[in-house]
Amino acid sequence: MIEPIVSDEVAEALTADRPVVALESTIFSNLGLPAPANAEALELCKQAVSDHGAVPAVTAVLDGRPHVGLLQDQETRVLQGTRKVAERDLAVAQAQGWDVGVTTVSATLAVAHAAGISVFATGGIGGVHRGSEVSGDISADLDAIANHPVITVCAGAKAFLDLPRTLEYLETAGVPVLGWQHDWFPAFYTRSSGLPIPHRVDAEGEVCDVLRYRARPATGVLLTIPIPVEDEIPAARIDAVLAAALAASDRAGIAGPAVTPYVLARIEKETDGQSVPANLALARNNADVAARIAVSAGFASSRR
Repeated sequence: MIEPIVSDEVAEALTADRPVVALESTIFSNLGLPAPANAEALELCKQAVSDHGAVPAVTAVLDGRPHVGLLQDQETRVLQGTRKVAERDLAVAQAQGWDVGVTTVSATLAVAHAAGISVFATGGIGGVHRGSEVSGDISADLDAIANHPVITVCAGAKAFLDLPRTLEYLETAGVPVLGWQHDWFPAFYTRSSGLPIPHRVDAEGEVCDVLRYRARPATGVLLTIPIPVEDEIPAARIDAVLAAALAASDRAGIAGPAVTPYVLARIEKETDGQSVPANLALARNNADVAARIAVSAGFASSRR
C-alpha cells in the first residue's frame, strides 16, 4: 500500500476540501529539463496553480518515502535528481530506501490518488512507442491513467511516440480523452498531430463532470491542451528533428525509460534550445488550466 507523506500545507487543504493540483517531479529534474530551466519550470508551475487559489503538490520519493508537497530544501534535491520512479518502482524505492526518486506520470498518479488528489498537471504523457509491434514498448503512464480516478492535464503525448496507437490504447482502456477548447490531439511541441480528439470540452466544470460520471470506478480522464500558439514549434521543423533523434537513439541502442531523456536532449540541441522555452510554456499553461479545473467545482478530493 502507498502511504505518502503529505506536507502540512497540502494536508490542510485536503482536509478543508480546498483545491489541490499534483505535479510530477521528473520534469523539474535534470531528466526533464536542463538547469536552470528545470528550476524555472518548477516556479512557473507552482505559481500558475497558486494564482488560482489552489495548492501545488509536487510529488517525489525522498529517503525511501513517497512525498506529496515538498519543502524548499526537498525541492532542491528534486532539481538535482537523476533517478526516475515509475509506478512499478514505488515499492522498490521504499524497500531499498532510495535517496531521491523523481516521479513519472504513472508514479505521480498513484501517489496523488493515495493522498486524495483528483487533478494532476504534467507536460506530456508517455504512450505507445514507435515500433512497439516489435519491441512491445508501451509507457506505464497509459495503464496508470486507466487505473487511477484522476484528471491528467497534459499537452498530449510526447511527439516522438506513435500517437495513433497511443489514442487506440486509451480507447481500449476506456479512458475518456478530451480536448481543451480544441478539436485535435496535440503533439507536445505542436498544437495538432492531425488526429481528431474524441471529445471536445469548453468549460472547467465539464471536465470535472466527465470524471464524476465515469463508467468504471478506477478510470481516470485525460485532458489534452495544445501548446500556446506563440510558443509552438512548426511541425515541419520538429518532425525532421524527431526523426533524426529517434534514428540516433536506435543506433545508440537506447531503449525503454532511457529514450525520453535522450530524445529530449537531442531535440534541445537540434532546435538550438527552442524546445526549452516551448516546454516551459506548455507546462505552465497546463498547470494554469489544471488549477482552474480544480477550483471550478471545489473538486479537490478523489474521496468524493
